[in-house]
Amino acid sequence: MSMMKEFKEFAMKGNVVDMAAGIIIGVAFGKIISSFVGDVLMPPIGLMLGGLDFSNLGLTLKAGSEGVEPVMLKYGVFINTVIDFLIVAFAIFLMVKAINSMKKKQVEAPAAPQAPPADVVLLTEIRDLLKK
Repeated sequence: MSMMKEFKEFAMKGNVVDMAAGIIIGVAFGKIISSFVGDVLMPPIGLMLGGLDFSNLGLTLKAGSEGVEPVMLKYGVFINTVIDFLIVAFAIFLMVKAINSMKKKQVEAPAAPQAPPADVVLLTEIRDLLKK
């Protein structure tokens, strides 16, 4: 089997396609969370801390000169990213917890016993008639 044919079979498996869709949705979800943190959550926190803008927090390592930007250690952006991560991780935790609880409910609910096949029912009736 050629390598291209093997790759095509691998790439077209349902799990790979589902995983790709999950990754795309995850990236979009990450953008939503980043916007939530940067545009909704951090401004009030900065306001409570005296008008502090986290994205501007940093330490200048080397001052800039004409045409050259300063070299900065931007720990404020890092703080925003950590908060993004914590919110995404918590949201995923809640989602997985909800899915697991739904699965438990499905497992706990006993399945209705299957009706016996028609031939078994017929044989049972014959047996009961013969007993009489």
